[in-house]
Amino acid sequence: MLMGEFHHNLDDKNRLIIPSKFRNELGKKFIITRGLEKCLFVYNENEWNNIISKLQQIPFTNKDARIFMRMFLSGATECELDNNGRITITNPLMNYASLNKECIIVGVNDRLEIWDKDKFEEFFNSNIENFSDVAEGLFNAY
Repeated sequence: MLMGEFHHNLDDKNRLIIPSKFRNELGKKFIITRGLEKCLFVYNENEWNNIISKLQQIPFTNKDARIFMRMFLSGATECELDNNGRITITNPLMNYASLNKECIIVGVNDRLEIWDKDKFEEFFNSNIENFSDVAEGLFNAY
């Protein structure tokens, strides 16, 4: 399980350190792509393959499926860590997530999320008041 919050800066070549705590779980190769709420999602190969299997079950005639697949898959990039534990983030992904210098890397169970620091703080602050209500709704539904 991926969990925790880490703050790292992008360098001038769009490289970002992946915290050592996450490196083993990601494995040698992993996938980075557009996530929801304007962050980036990072999946190990096994989780990525699970998602692809589910996407293949959705008929291409479904308009929402086509939109989602185009957004999600067109930005997907296979990554490997360099010798310093960094990844290079492509310009389209940098632009999508509005990444500047300061980033927050969050472990969210089956994936990592990479956020621009200001965007994450905005998301967090706008949802903190509803945290209890969201939990109650989710846990009572299952």
